[in-house]
Amino acid sequence: MSDSPTNPSRALRHAAYVIVAGVLATTLAQTEVLARLPLQNLLKNELHLDRAANAAFFFWAGLAWYLKPIFGIVTDAFPLFGARRKGYLIVGSVLASASWVAMIFTPRDFSHLLAVAIVLNVFMVVCSTVIGGYMVETAQAVSGSGRLTAIRQFVQQSCSIFVGPLSGFLASIAFAWTAGASAVVVAVLIPVTILFLHEQKLRIAPTEVFSNARTQLRNIATARTMWGAAGLMALFYIAPGFGTAMFYRQQNELGMTPQMQGFLGLISGICGVTAALGYGLLCRRLNLRVMLILSMSAGTIANLGYLFYSSYDRAMVIDGLNGFGYTLAELALMDLAVRATPSGSEGLGFALMVSVRNFALFGTDWFGSALIEHYGVALETLIWANSITTAITVPLVLLLPAAIVGRRDAESAADAVAATPTTGLAEAKERAPL
Repeated sequence: MSDSPTNPSRALRHAAYVIVAGVLATTLAQTEVLARLPLQNLLKNELHLDRAANAAFFFWAGLAWYLKPIFGIVTDAFPLFGARRKGYLIVGSVLASASWVAMIFTPRDFSHLLAVAIVLNVFMVVCSTVIGGYMVETAQAVSGSGRLTAIRQFVQQSCSIFVGPLSGFLASIAFAWTAGASAVVVAVLIPVTILFLHEQKLRIAPTEVFSNARTQLRNIATARTMWGAAGLMALFYIAPGFGTAMFYRQQNELGMTPQMQGFLGLISGICGVTAALGYGLLCRRLNLRVMLILSMSAGTIANLGYLFYSSYDRAMVIDGLNGFGYTLAELALMDLAVRATPSGSEGLGFALMVSVRNFALFGTDWFGSALIEHYGVALETLIWANSITTAITVPLVLLLPAAIVGRRDAESAADAVAATPTTGLAEAKERAPL
């Protein structure tokens, strides 16, 4: 972990500044967040793309997010300017900001926009990977995975509160404003990193660099608990998606304007913030196994609300419920990811599990749109398939080892094991140090 100034509380405060600024920058400035509505609107109404092509754009634009483990091992094992975090954050944010500026001058056609978006996301992933590794280091040091995950999700959902209306407004004006705003947002991370990220200089011989990389890979390859957590996340997220299809229904069937769609994002964000606050309180009272079952069940039930998505009034209620339920599910799964990440491989391990989520979300949205566009599958069928698939994963939580999910937030693993009776051979084996 980064070195601490003489004042521990000051060191923790500085770490919080970096994490909050990092989450803000790497959330807002994604092509999937502030720019999502403007880009979708541009692709649909200016380039006249169908659902499948629109979803395909975002799938390929997010290519770097599926390869996040590569960035994880690079940042964990190969120090830049003598540091594992600071140098990568500064360089990544500078280049990401420059890429957004380049987007302003990019010709308005599918291939050119996609090429710049792919490059842009490479630098966004560098920043996101470093922030994730830094957060895991901090969380494991203070046994605060639930609270830090709740803070992370609180910041992300707070973004949604103003991103919805703002992105709706940006979608109604020239796209250059969206690119410029995103460039400014990611550039904010530069001064925050310089001022508040304190890190000891690492002196590593060239021969040790590749040795570190091999150690990282060996550490990850033998982390059975991490692979179990990654498998659960994959099963939860890998269901036919309908996000882009719902965007087309909102405009084509329900007559929503981009501003109306943005307002739905605001409602979802407010409900998501409420869920994050509730999770931050409950995670210290209930163990993670219970939190996973409750949260994933809530997300599944909220998803079924889209079967009744037939008017703007209903949309406000349904998107609000989904914002609450889906955020709870995301929180619990990210909490699991933080706990299951092997110590010493924070960037790689956390990136691996998050990339499972990213690939599933982008890929299944494209898959679901293609089913509608090319095979005539009804949207309601996708909603049922999505809900059933996620519901199947809920009982699998019972198979996760107690060493990881059997304790509350801020409770040490030793205390949890001492308080938990042996329930089976698999869990007994997993109690060995990771």
